[in-house]
Order: sequence, then C-alpha cells, then structure tokens
Amino acid sequence: MTQLSILELGRVREGSDRRAALNEARDLALHAEKLGYQRFWVAEHHNMAAVTTAATSLVIQHIAAATNTIRVGAGGVMLPNHAPYVIAEQFGTLATLYPDRIELGLGRAPGTDPMTLRALRRNPASADHFPQDVLELQGYLGPVQPGQKIEAVPGSNTQVPLWILGSSLFGAQLAAELGLPYGFASHFAPQALDDAIRIYRELFKPSAQLSEPYVLIGANVIAADTDEEARWLHTSQQMSFANLVRGQRNLMLPPIDNIDDYWSPMERAQASQMLECSVVGSQDTVAAGIEQLLERTQADEIMVVSDMFYPEKRRHSLELIRDAVPI
Repeated sequence: MTQLSILELGRVREGSDRRAALNEARDLALHAEKLGYQRFWVAEHHNMAAVTTAATSLVIQHIAAATNTIRVGAGGVMLPNHAPYVIAEQFGTLATLYPDRIELGLGRAPGTDPMTLRALRRNPASADHFPQDVLELQGYLGPVQPGQKIEAVPGSNTQVPLWILGSSLFGAQLAAELGLPYGFASHFAPQALDDAIRIYRELFKPSAQLSEPYVLIGANVIAADTDEEARWLHTSQQMSFANLVRGQRNLMLPPIDNIDDYWSPMERAQASQMLECSVVGSQDTVAAGIEQLLERTQADEIMVVSDMFYPEKRRHSLELIRDAVPI
C-alpha cells in the first residue's frame, strides 16, 4: 500500500500576509492528519517573498504543537547552510517535545541564490562536505559514546530519523551507502528520477535505521471536482514557475483562465519541464495519473505538492487525492 504525504512551503498568497500563510500551513496539517496522511514536511528556502518556511525548525514546531499524530519534519534542511551540531540541538529539542513524530530530511543544495548564501555566512564549498556533515549529525543524534566530549542537549539518543533528499545521482548514491530512506525532488527537477531510483535500489546497504530501500517521490498533484477546474487551479502553480524562470519573486497569484496569456513559449517550455511530474484533474484522472506514476517508479510513498491559491480548494484537493489512492 502506498503512503501519501505532503510537502509545504507556506506560500503567501496575493492579498494575504506571512502570518496567514504560516497559520494556513498549520491548518492544512491538521486537515491532513484527520484524512490519514503519513507525514507533513516543510522545506528550507531563503529570500523568496512567497515562501515562509526559511526557519524550518520553528515552522515544524508551529505545526507539531497543533497536531497529535501526523509525522512532522523537514523536507528538507539544507545542511551545508548550518553547523550539524546546531541542527542536532534543534531537532533533538523537537523530538524531545514531540516524541516519535519528528523527521529530518537533508539536502545539500543551498535553497537560495549565491548572494543570499553569503548572507547566511556559508561558503559555497560547504556542499562538498555534505556526506561528512550527515555522519556528524547522525552521531550527535545517537547514543553518547565513551570519551565523547561534545553532546547535543537535547539531541543525543533521540535517534531522529534521517532522510537523504535530492534531484541527482549523488543523493541516491549517498542514501544507498548510508542505508537511509531517499526522497527524490521530482516535483521540480524530474529529469534524473528513474536513474536515481535505480541506482539507490541497486547500491542500497542495510543500516540500523533501515533494512530495505525506501523511496519517496515528490509530485505536484491538484485535484478538483472536474478536470477543467483542476487545470484552472493549477495555473497558480504554473505562474509561480514562470516567475521562477523570469527571476521574479512574486506572491502566489490567483488562477487565470488561459495560462498562455501569462507565459512566453520559452517560459512555458522551461516551466513545463520542471512541472513534468504533475497529476492534475478530477478524482478519477488523479487516480489514473498516480497509478501510472507508481507503475513507473514503484515508489513506496508519494509526497504531494498541492500549491493552490484558495485554502478551501486545497483542503478539498487533499480529500479527493486521499480517496483516489487508498492509504
């Protein structure tokens, strides 16, 4: 049986504000919990006007405090931006407050532009140390070893589950080598999806955390009562990606009737390539699309990205997706 989860960016809608976006993320997690979704993750991005999840551990706390059973985590923390010790303290604290509910997905991309990376006081070369940083973080979250001089408090012996996230073959190889679950960012960078999954499964080595490979894939899934309405709702996400291609940091825009009035042919080609892993339509259309995606990837879990302008439409979309895919 395939698990369903949700990835959240806390998007700020045009005409709304950042506090509302964070509270809407919390409310969506509550709704997802009632529907039986497995986990609810937030992603670290910086210097993006429409994204409010930069302080990832704080947003996780906001969501975990309002929910009871759904697993809450980072999808992910961009580890090269941080000292592993600090992340161990943050997520150790979360795991202490919310036992058996906190998860930590790790990526090596900066999640931002080069200028903002300098503002974070991080060296771009930090990404080269990602495998070592993962092991260091894992050590801080594990049992204290004899002679260990530095302990994460809270953090030590919390055993916060780690995931490796990525959109390239590097992450797949690292997740396999460390015996960790692997999440592929196919919701915005699907090009290497099939090769990455294959390499991960072929090279996987069992670990204390995981005995068999576990694959999670991101997918843009937007469901509505009709195919036409779903395509209309999807235009908000398409405009967001067109703005990304343009280098613009706009707030999320309301749907429009004709997306071709908004983007140029070049922008359409680039945005559509990034959005290739999308399923948009009625419940029946979504069920067929997800089945096709699962046949292709044999993924253990789909992490739904369902960016929509209207919160009530988004909640309804999660209901239709849940009914389309037994969980």
